[in-house]
Amino acid sequence: MPGLALLGLTALLGLTALLDHGEGATLCLSQQLRMQGDYVLGGLFPLGSAEGTGLGDRLQPNATVCTRFSSLGLLWALAVKMAVEEINNGSALLPGLHLGYDLFDTCSEPTVAMKPSLMFMAKAGSCNIAAYCNYTQYQPRVLAVIGPHSSELALVTGKFFSFFLVPQVSYGASTDRLSNREIFPSFFRTVPSDQVQVAAMVELLQELGWNWVAAVGSDDEYGRQGLSLFSGLANARGICIAHEGLVPLPPGSLRLGALRGLLRQVNQSSVQVVVLFSSAHAARTLFSYSIRCKLSPKVWVASEAWLTSDLVVTLPGMPGVGTVLGFLQQGAPMPEFPSYVRTRLALAADPAFCASLDAEQPGLEEHVVGPRCPQCDHVTLENLSAGLLHHQTFAAYAAVYGVAQALHNTLRCNASGCPRREPVRPWQLLENMYNVSFRARGLALQFDASGNVNVDYDLKLWVWQDPTPKLRTVGTFKGRLELWRSQMCWHTPGKQQPVSQCSRQCKEGQVRRVKGFHSCCYDCVDCKAGSYQRNPDDLLCTQCDQDQWSPDRSTRCFPRKPMFLAWGEPAVLLLLALLALALGLALAALGLFLWHSDSPLVQASGGPRACFGLACLGLVCLSVLLFPGQPGPASCLAQQPLFHLPLTGCLSTLFLQAAEIFVGSELPPSWAEKMRGHLRGPWAWLVVLLAMLAEAALCAWYLVAFPPEVVTDWRVLPTEALVHCHVHSWISFGLVHATNAMLAFLCFLGTFLVQSRPGRYNGARGLTFAMLAYFITWISFVPLFANVHVAYQPAVQMGAILLCALGILATFHLPKCYLLLQRPELNTPEFFLEDNARAQGSSWGQGRGESGQKQVTPDPVTSPQ
Repeated sequence: MPGLALLGLTALLGLTALLDHGEGATLCLSQQLRMQGDYVLGGLFPLGSAEGTGLGDRLQPNATVCTRFSSLGLLWALAVKMAVEEINNGSALLPGLHLGYDLFDTCSEPTVAMKPSLMFMAKAGSCNIAAYCNYTQYQPRVLAVIGPHSSELALVTGKFFSFFLVPQVSYGASTDRLSNREIFPSFFRTVPSDQVQVAAMVELLQELGWNWVAAVGSDDEYGRQGLSLFSGLANARGICIAHEGLVPLPPGSLRLGALRGLLRQVNQSSVQVVVLFSSAHAARTLFSYSIRCKLSPKVWVASEAWLTSDLVVTLPGMPGVGTVLGFLQQGAPMPEFPSYVRTRLALAADPAFCASLDAEQPGLEEHVVGPRCPQCDHVTLENLSAGLLHHQTFAAYAAVYGVAQALHNTLRCNASGCPRREPVRPWQLLENMYNVSFRARGLALQFDASGNVNVDYDLKLWVWQDPTPKLRTVGTFKGRLELWRSQMCWHTPGKQQPVSQCSRQCKEGQVRRVKGFHSCCYDCVDCKAGSYQRNPDDLLCTQCDQDQWSPDRSTRCFPRKPMFLAWGEPAVLLLLALLALALGLALAALGLFLWHSDSPLVQASGGPRACFGLACLGLVCLSVLLFPGQPGPASCLAQQPLFHLPLTGCLSTLFLQAAEIFVGSELPPSWAEKMRGHLRGPWAWLVVLLAMLAEAALCAWYLVAFPPEVVTDWRVLPTEALVHCHVHSWISFGLVHATNAMLAFLCFLGTFLVQSRPGRYNGARGLTFAMLAYFITWISFVPLFANVHVAYQPAVQMGAILLCALGILATFHLPKCYLLLQRPELNTPEFFLEDNARAQGSSWGQGRGESGQKQVTPDPVTSPQ
C-alpha cells in the first residue's frame, strides 16, 4: 500500500508538471515500453508509419524513418503494459513471478518489423542470434510475442517465429491464411478470422435483400484475401458481384486510373451497395477519389479495419458518401484504461520517475533497432483521447492474459506458487497454448485448434454528429445475424432502405431465367401447370409427381383425386333414365307377349323365341350398369361379355324371324313348308345356341388374349387421376362385335327386298328398320368413341347400348304390342300365320277374278312394303 500511495503521489506531481509544460513538454513515455521480468513478452505495435517505403523503391537496406505517429498503436502498447502490471500485482496468475515486456514499433512496415523480431530471437542476455542445428534448448530473449496488428506484417513475422516455435498472439491480424497450422503452427490471435466477418457480411446482404453489389478491396494481403473470401461465399449464397476491383497501395497514376474507371462503373450502374474490404489507408484513398468524382451516395459495408479509423472518419466530405455499416468485434469493457493512460502520461512527465527508469533499464539497444518511439515523448492526453475506447484495445489486453494462462499451466502454478522452477522454452509454452481457456475482464475466451478465439460481432451504423460519426449498434452476429431494424436509419431520399438488385424480385410461382453472366440478372418466367416453384431462388420449375397436379404459377403441388364415371353425374343420371325407359318397355313387351303367348301374333313372332329375345334385350339394357362407378378388375372383364352375349341371343331370334319371312316369300311353296318346319321346331333353338356359343368363344378369346385392365392415367386430366378400363387391342374389341354384326347383316339382307302379300302383317319392314337402327347406332358409335375424351368413353358405350336396344324395341316389338292392345281384331291366324294366309290368298284371287268387288282395306301397320 505505501508503494501504491507513493506511485499515486508521483503521478499527481507528474500530471501537474505535464499541465505546466503544455504540448511542448518532452516525456519519457518511450522508456516505459520495456520492463525486466522473470519471463519477457515481446511486442510489435504500429506506433508510427512511413510514407513511400515500398520494397521496390529501396536501393539500399538502410533504416526506414517513421514520420507519422499512430495514437492507436501507443494505446494498444499501453493496454499490454496495463495487463502485465495487473498480472504482476495480482495472485490469480503466476503467483511469485513477474512478467516483463519489450515493446517495439513496426512502423506498419515489414522491413521495420523484422528488426525487433530478430532482436526477440537473440539469445537471452545478448544481441546475437546463434545458429544451431537443434534449437530445443535455445532460450531467446522473449518467451512469446504480442502482435503485430496487421495481416500483412503477421504473414511475415508468423513464418519467422513459427520456425523457432515461438508463440505469437496478434490482436488485429484477421486474414484467414493465418489459420493454416502447417504454415503458421505458433500463430494465435484474439480477433476472429476474416471468415467469420465475411459470413456476417453475406448474411447482412441476404437479410436486407441486396444481391447486386460491388466489391472493392485494398491491394494488400488483407484486402485480397478478404475479397476472395467474400466473392466465394457471396456467389455460393446467390449474391452477384457486379463490379470488383482493388485499391492500390501505394497509389500510383496508372492504377488509380483503373480505380476511377471502377468508380465510374459503380456510379452509372444500378448498384447501391459497395462492400469495402480494405485497410484504413486504402479506404482513405478510395473515399478521397469517390468524393472528388462526386460518386452518388451508396451503402458501404465496411470491414473492421477501417470502420473506426480516424484516417477515414476525419476525411472532409465523408458525410456525403452515404450509409456506412460494418461489424465490430465485441469485447469486455475496460473503464479503468483511460485513467491508466492518464497516469502513465503523468509519470512520463515527472523527471524523477524518468531518471529512475534510466537507472533501472540501461542499454535499450537503440543503436540496433533505432529509437523505440520518438513521437511518443511528445504526445498529449488530447492526442490519445479519441482512441481510448477503441475496440481492439481489449484484444491487445486479452492477448497478454492468453499467454499468461498458458505459462501458468506450463509451470503448474497454484494459489501458493509455481512448483516448476526450471526455465520454460517457447516451444514448451506453445504446447499449452493450444485450446487454452482463459478469462480477461470476466470474458471467457479460448484458442481453438486454428489459434482463433470465439468472439462475437456487433453491427455498427455511422450516425453523423459533427464533426465525426457516432457508432450505433443495430445488430449482433453470434453465428447468426440478429438485426434491429428499428435502430437503423438510411442516408437516402425519404430515409427509405435502398434497393440493390439487378432485376426485380420474381412473384410467387415464377422462376428466374438468367440473362447475361450474372445469376442476379434474369427474366421472370411463370411455372406452367404441372410444375411449381420449389424455392424462391430456383432457376427451373420443378415437375410435380405423377399423382399430383398444380395450376399455373404455383408454389406447391396438390394430390390428384381419382376420377371416373360417377353415379351422380348428370350424364349418368340421364342415361339411367334412358335405361329405365328401355328396360321398362322391354319388360312390358315381354309381359304382354307372355300374356298373349297363344295368340297368332305371338306365334307368328316366334312364340317362346320372341319372349327369349325380349328377355335378352332386357339383359342388354341391364349390362350398362357395369360402366358407372369406380372400375374394378371384375367389372372391366365383365362389361363386354355381359353386353354382347344377351345381344347375340336377341339378334339370333330376329335372324330366325327374318329367315322365316325370306323362306316364305322367296322359295317355292314345297320348299318353304319344309324349311318353315325346321325354323319353327326345336332346331331353331340350335341356331340360337350356336350363335351364342360363337359369341362366347370370341369373348373368351378377347378376355384371354387381350384382357382389359384397370388403369390410372395421371396425365389425361389436368387435376384428377382418370381411373378407367384400358383396352389393349381395338382390333380384338371390334372382333367381339363380329357375330352380332353378321346376324344383323343377314337379317337385313333377308328382309330388305321381301315383298309382303296384301292383307298380311308386314314383319319384314319391322326387321329391316330394327337392323337399320342397329347399324346406325354402332356405325355412329365408332367415330364418336374414337374422338370423345377417354373420361367419357364409358358414357358413350352406355348410350350406344341403350339406343340400340330402344331402336330394336321401337321398330320391331312395340308395333306388335300396339296391335295386341289397340287392334285386337287383327290378331287372327289369317293376318299373321302363313298357312292360312296362302289358302285365304287363293280364295281372294278367285273372288277378285269373279266379281272384282272383294278387297281388303290396308291398315297403316299391315300395309305392304
